[in-house]
Amino acid sequence: MEVSGQSLVPVLVRGDEVVADSPRILDWLEEQYPDPSLYPDDPARRAEVRIFVEWFNRVWKIAPNRLVEEEDAALAAEMRAALELFEGLLADRDYLFGTFGAADVVAFPFLKYAVFGLPEGDDEPFHAVLVDHQPLRPDSPLRAWAQRVDAHPRA
Repeated sequence: MEVSGQSLVPVLVRGDEVVADSPRILDWLEEQYPDPSLYPDDPARRAEVRIFVEWFNRVWKIAPNRLVEEEDAALAAEMRAALELFEGLLADRDYLFGTFGAADVVAFPFLKYAVFGLPEGDDEPFHAVLVDHQPLRPDSPLRAWAQRVDAHPRA
C-alpha cells in the first residue's frame, strides 16, 4: 500500500528499483532469472502465454473489481463463463499452458478462492467476490490445478 497506493497490487522493491503489478514483476523476474523460464521457449507458445497474461490482467479482472462496488448479474455471468475457459485450458494437461509458468502464476492468486475459499480472518471484499462468483463443479479440473500450483515453493 505504501509503495503502490493500492492494497492488493503486488510490488517488488530491490534497492532503488520498484516494479508494481504481477505481469511487470514476472517480466522483471524473467529478465533477471531466466532459468527456469516462466514462458515457453517456442515463440508462438510464448506469445500465447503473453496474450493470456495480458487478457487476464487487463480484461478478466474488470468484472471482480466492479463487483466489489455493486452487484451486477452480467458481470457475475462473465466470471462464471470465464471458468469454462480456464477449465478448457486444463483439458488433458496439468497447467494452463501445459507446463507450470507465467499463466499459472498470474491466475492462481485469483482462482484459488474458488477452490480454497476465504482463509480465516480474511475480510477483503475483493476476495469475497472471488469466492461468491466462481462456483466450481465438484469435478472441475481447476480443483486439481489449484492443488498442484499451491504445492509449488514460494520465495
